[in-house]
Amino acid sequence: MSKVTRRRFVGSSLATSLVAPLGLSAVTQAARAESAIGDADIVVTGGRVLTMDWYVPVAEAIAVRGSHIVAVGSNADILNLAGSGTTRIDARGMTVTPGFIDAHSHPLFAEEAVGVNVNLPRIEDVKQALKGQAAKTPPGHWVRGVMYDDTIFEDERALTRKDIDEVVRDHPVYVGHRGGHTGVVNSRAFEVAGITIDTPDPVGGKFYRENGEFTGKVAEHAREPFFNAGTWPEMTRALRQEAVKIASRNMTASGLTSTTDAYGSYDDLVAYQDARAAGEMVFRLSFMPGGNSEVYKGLKIAGIRSGFGDDWLRIGAVKYAADGSASERTMSMSTPYAGKPDDYGILTMTQEQIDDAVDDAVAHGFRVGIHANGDVAIEMVLNAYERVLKMSSGANPRHRIEHCSLINGELLARIKAAGVVPAPFYTYAYYHGNKWVDYGPEKMQHMFAHRSFLDAGIPVAPASDYTPGPYEPLMAIQSMVTRKDQQGRVWGPNQRVSITEAMRICTVHGAYASFEEDTKGTLAPGKLADFVILEKDPHDVDPDSIVDIEVVRTVVGGNTVYEA
Repeated sequence: MSKVTRRRFVGSSLATSLVAPLGLSAVTQAARAESAIGDADIVVTGGRVLTMDWYVPVAEAIAVRGSHIVAVGSNADILNLAGSGTTRIDARGMTVTPGFIDAHSHPLFAEEAVGVNVNLPRIEDVKQALKGQAAKTPPGHWVRGVMYDDTIFEDERALTRKDIDEVVRDHPVYVGHRGGHTGVVNSRAFEVAGITIDTPDPVGGKFYRENGEFTGKVAEHAREPFFNAGTWPEMTRALRQEAVKIASRNMTASGLTSTTDAYGSYDDLVAYQDARAAGEMVFRLSFMPGGNSEVYKGLKIAGIRSGFGDDWLRIGAVKYAADGSASERTMSMSTPYAGKPDDYGILTMTQEQIDDAVDDAVAHGFRVGIHANGDVAIEMVLNAYERVLKMSSGANPRHRIEHCSLINGELLARIKAAGVVPAPFYTYAYYHGNKWVDYGPEKMQHMFAHRSFLDAGIPVAPASDYTPGPYEPLMAIQSMVTRKDQQGRVWGPNQRVSITEAMRICTVHGAYASFEEDTKGTLAPGKLADFVILEKDPHDVDPDSIVDIEVVRTVVGGNTVYEA
């Protein structure tokens, strides 16, 4: 079999090369291709290959051997690497991109195995779903509703305690918001938890009241008395393993090849390992242990630190949460919510607690990722990062600010100077439009500020925060490019980015956020063979229809894990 020659490979790839400070040169790519011995296992030809590599941004074909890419170039070059046993994928008329990466998600958060999905259009639908779940639940045990979203109802109001009481009185009920920071409970739940109307709000939490009565909404630390009372449905080890299988199949079908569990527990880590051992985990995962979790304590005792693991499952930064939610309107801000002059959101950690958490993490070799949505919380996190960086030397540890939703010029400069990686929501502008009314147009010019981060030279990370936000990367690209919600309203048009920039955020920047830019994020020889074939190039369609582009095939480590 003839193999690609150095002259032919360089000649084809240099035609589209760009000079940039990052990436592999065409000469290096040619050398790697020349050193490859034997036939390629897979060749993908005939398509438009968007490599996200500055030096060779566009190609026609790629070749894969084992779990890695061995060559990127013209159709003729790559076909020279094919033999009788090579799988040939015809991508004519289609577009090939690196596998998309989600730097902040909660793949196992939905827990539909032990609750009923209430992501439904009407409150009456939710009531009937809870009634049905109660009928299957042992007497006195908790009934769980999952994936609740307070802004989607045709009723144009939120679920209340009284709504649930109308259909479930004998069981305590907890309906968890998909955002993960609030819930709605019934009267029986208050009784089981021992909460009365005279019970004060806990520090960092709130029992919502109107006219001297509970509405049923509970936020942040005010949820904990309910979680610690009564008998809750159990997620068994087998169910958790099945949840990993389902999540990885669903996510790879959307084009994600790598994701992140951004507050993992011991049971979660076991589930990922169980699913991987059974061949059921088909995405790669960065595991961020929860800062208050038993697994984090165990990792520290064992001397395991950020970066431990392999290309499939790796320990990432430790995760803490300093304030409330953007989608649930509880994040801590220096100015109040629109129409709510006394509501500035909720802080869930003090400055001292943040400082102590960061100090302890760094002492044990962990990077840190702290959830901070509002500008008040972001400043507190930066205070802690700047403090610890002054006492250290060496390479940038790439501490992270999870969500980093509301920024200003001063915070932007401090983030840049500290080498911090922000991970703002990438599907929120599109998916959660009704919620941004509570912030107003002016604030939205400074929220999910992808444009501002790019202009400042900050490698902003891609983050769905699933389940709070959808994880689909094509929806994310459309959301960042258009800043339009599903009703066509534009939120913060000044934060729009180009299609190419959005795609780089979802690939190159995703790899950078987990210190894995040497192995993934671009299509280049030596990188992992993680790629996606799309029916169309996002550059060639109406930006408002990017979300509708079909994912034709997803390949992880040279194996097709999804095919339309």
